[in-house]
Amino acid sequence: MGSLKGKETLTIGLMLFALFFGAGNLIFPPFLGQEAGTNFWPAMLGFVVTGVGLPLLTVVVISMAKDGVKEIGSRVHPVFALVFSVAIYLSIGPFFGIPRSGNVAFEMSVKPFLAESGSQTAILFLFTVLFFALVYWVTLNPSKMVERIGSMLTPVLLAAIVLLVIGSFFKLDGAFRAVSEKYTASPFATGFLEGYLTMDTIAALAFGIIVVGAVQQKKALERRQIVRETVKAGVIAGVGLSFVYVTVGLLGAKMASGSQFENGGEILTAAAKLIFGVPGMLLLGLIVTLACFTTAVGLVAATSQFFHKLIPKVSYKTFTLAVTLVSLLISNLGLNQIISISVPVLIVLYPITIVLVILSALHRFFKGARGVYVGAVFTAGLVGIIDGLKTFGIESEVVMSLVQTLPLYAQGLGWLLPALVGALVGWIVDKFLPSKELNPAS
Repeated sequence: MGSLKGKETLTIGLMLFALFFGAGNLIFPPFLGQEAGTNFWPAMLGFVVTGVGLPLLTVVVISMAKDGVKEIGSRVHPVFALVFSVAIYLSIGPFFGIPRSGNVAFEMSVKPFLAESGSQTAILFLFTVLFFALVYWVTLNPSKMVERIGSMLTPVLLAAIVLLVIGSFFKLDGAFRAVSEKYTASPFATGFLEGYLTMDTIAALAFGIIVVGAVQQKKALERRQIVRETVKAGVIAGVGLSFVYVTVGLLGAKMASGSQFENGGEILTAAAKLIFGVPGMLLLGLIVTLACFTTAVGLVAATSQFFHKLIPKVSYKTFTLAVTLVSLLISNLGLNQIISISVPVLIVLYPITIVLVILSALHRFFKGARGVYVGAVFTAGLVGIIDGLKTFGIESEVVMSLVQTLPLYAQGLGWLLPALVGALVGWIVDKFLPSKELNPAS
C-alpha cells in the first residue's frame, strides 16, 4: 500500500496544527489554569478532549467522505446539507472566524502599545488592511500553502511559545490557587465545555478538506490510504496542540497565584511583560499574530474553495477577494461585538456538528440509516435553537421550564439525551418502515 514519506506527513501535520492554532487556542487555556486552580489537571483533560479530540475526529471523518461536509449533511437531507454547509462556512469564515482572527491579532500585538485615544479605530483599520492583504496574497496559491504554513510559519510559532513557557518556569514559582466555583463540582465537565470556545470542531469540517487536498497533492492514494495518512497528520497536530494547551495552561495557573485576571489575554500579556519586559510583549504579539494569520489563511482558502465548488461560474480568486474584503470590514466592528453576535449561532451549530461527526464515525454500525441521522440531528438542533434564542433574549417560560429538566442541561449538554432518544426512534422507524427515502445506500 502506498504512503507518504515521513517528512511529507510531518509537513502536513504541522500545517494542520497551524490551521487549528488560532488566538482562542492561546487565550482560553491560561484562563482555565487560573480558574481551575488545584483542579487544573482534570479540567485540562476535559479541555483537551473537546479542544483536540473532537476536532481531529472531525478531520478524520471528513477524510472518509468523498464530498466533505456536504456529503455528511446529505445523510440527513440534501436541503439540510446545503443550508448547514453554508451556515458552517459563513460562521467560521467571513462572518465570525476570520474577522475574529484579524481583530484579536490587533488586540494582542498592537493595542497594548497604544495610548487610549480615538486614533485606535484608525490604527485598527490600517492594521487589518495590512493583515488581510497578506492573507489574500498567501491564499491566492493553495498549492504552495502547505510549504508556506507547515515549513515556515509553524516552527517560528512553536519556538516563540516555547521561549515564553520556558521563561515562565524559571521566573514564576507560584503554587496553584484555590479552585473557583465554576470548577469545583465537576472540573472535567467544565473543561470539556470550555473546549467548545476554540470553535475547532466546526472549523475542522473545513480543514479536513485542506488536509485531504494536501495528501493528494503529495501522492495519488486510495480513500483508505488517505484516511490513514490523515490520522498520522492528525496525531502530529494533536500532540502539538496538547503540548501548547497544557504548558500555557500551567503558565496561567502559576500567574494566578499573584493576581486575578479578567481573561487569558491579560494573563499572557502580564506574563510576557513580567518575564521578558517589553521584548516579552513583542514576543507575545508575534505569537498571536502568527497564530491568527495561519488560521485566517486556512479559513479564507477553505471558504473560497467551498463557494467556488457550489457556484463554479464564480472563480476561486473572486471568492477569495470577496471573503477577504467582508472579513476586513467585519473585523473593524470590534472583538466584543463579533463575539456577542457569534455566541448564539455557535450554540445552535455546535450540537448539530458534534452529532453529525459522531454518527459519521459510527456510520457502518447502524448501516447509515437516514432515520438515525434525522432523529438525532433534529432533536439536538431543536434544543440548540431554543438555547440560541434564549441567548438573544427570546424565550418562552413554558418551553424553558421543560428544557431545563433535561439531564446535563445545567452543564451545557442538554441536547445529549434528546439526540440519543432521537437516534433510537429514528433507527426503530427505519427498521420497521424501511424505504429508499429513509435508508439510502451508504
